[in-house]
Amino acid sequence: MKKFLLNLSFLVIAITLVTLFSCGKSGQQSTNNEYTVVIEGYDWGPAVSKVILPMGETVESVNMDDFTVHVERTSDCGEITNAPSGDRTVVYAYISDKDGNRVDKGENVTLVLRVAPNLRIGHPYESFRSETCSGVRWVDYNMTITNIASGKVWNSEANRIMPLVDDFDLSGVFTHGDITMNYASFVPNTRAAKSPLFIWLHGGGEGGTDPIIPLVGNKVTNYASDEIQNLFEGAYILVPQCPTRWMDAGNGQTTRGDINDIYNEALMALIEKYLADNPRVDRNRIYVSGCSNGGYMAAKLLLLHPDFFAAGLISSCSYRPVNLTDQDVKNLKDVPIWFVHAADDGTTVLEETALPFYERLINAGAKNVHFSYYDHVVDITGFYGGENYRYPGHWSWVYLHANKCILDFDGTPVKIDGRPVTIMEWTAAQSR
Repeated sequence: MKKFLLNLSFLVIAITLVTLFSCGKSGQQSTNNEYTVVIEGYDWGPAVSKVILPMGETVESVNMDDFTVHVERTSDCGEITNAPSGDRTVVYAYISDKDGNRVDKGENVTLVLRVAPNLRIGHPYESFRSETCSGVRWVDYNMTITNIASGKVWNSEANRIMPLVDDFDLSGVFTHGDITMNYASFVPNTRAAKSPLFIWLHGGGEGGTDPIIPLVGNKVTNYASDEIQNLFEGAYILVPQCPTRWMDAGNGQTTRGDINDIYNEALMALIEKYLADNPRVDRNRIYVSGCSNGGYMAAKLLLLHPDFFAAGLISSCSYRPVNLTDQDVKNLKDVPIWFVHAADDGTTVLEETALPFYERLINAGAKNVHFSYYDHVVDITGFYGGENYRYPGHWSWVYLHANKCILDFDGTPVKIDGRPVTIMEWTAAQSR
């Protein structure tokens, strides 16, 4: 009997130790489970919008209230002072496959998280200004998800899904002289013999060597959406990334058109190489677009190569027309251009940039130059306050990417053959 009780005591101790090691002090069943992060691009930039949890068993129901999500944001680039840590709000939960697609029953659960432009804890990157890190950089976005009903914990990222971004080839690298550029590109799903090319030039904080940054810094991925691709009946997309900023004139100088930059020659060489590698691009339908710093470069390329591009789209223009000669204006007046700008843009001041640029072209006799003018840049989704929520006035590209520009500077619709068109419909109709 004593021997039996002794063996029973050892068995109880063994079970207790196993339980402690498997559950931990808080009763958690496992603390090294992996999860998949979903990062989506919005008008205001990227956010972690979902997290996909492998359950280890088939589940047929899920309760979002059973889950808590805690985040720690850190970076080797420097201290994060705005929301370095905090809890995320779960707004919905559903059973899914491993990619987050909804199913009736399965082995994964997807948590939908609250996102907002001013909810920094949801943002997976930050802007830094230091000797080692300048501009937008990804942060270490560490999540701890707990199922408070079962005690199970997920705290190791295994994968990232980025809708639309994942449709781009991110491996592009091009060298011209002593300049090397990374770039992202998209090939349309079309049977057309020839398709147009849309070139996007990023803003000032999105340079570097990671082409995902200019894709999600603002909603550039929308050009690969079905909505816009259908307007072009399929379009190639090229998103070059310069190492610093497009307005870099070298030796620490910044140009606004007064002196030459260091990138335009290499950029045109990249475009030509891309055309050579993609013979199905229609050379008569090449469109260049950019915002802010990239708006400068879009204008620069149009000035240097007015017979090369079928149209230009310039948001928050950084090129100052005081630097345009009369001959520049004459060369450019027959190039289709659509400006987008906001009155309260404090970075590229309207009266110093887009407005006099537009007026000089119109006064020179331009017939196909347009200007969508906004008092403010507001929430166009209605999720964050609509007209009552204002973004910085510099962000007029919000309207461009969402294909919301319709009105010309005088408040009347831009028309083709008497029919009002959006900025992307207008663009798709332009050809050399």
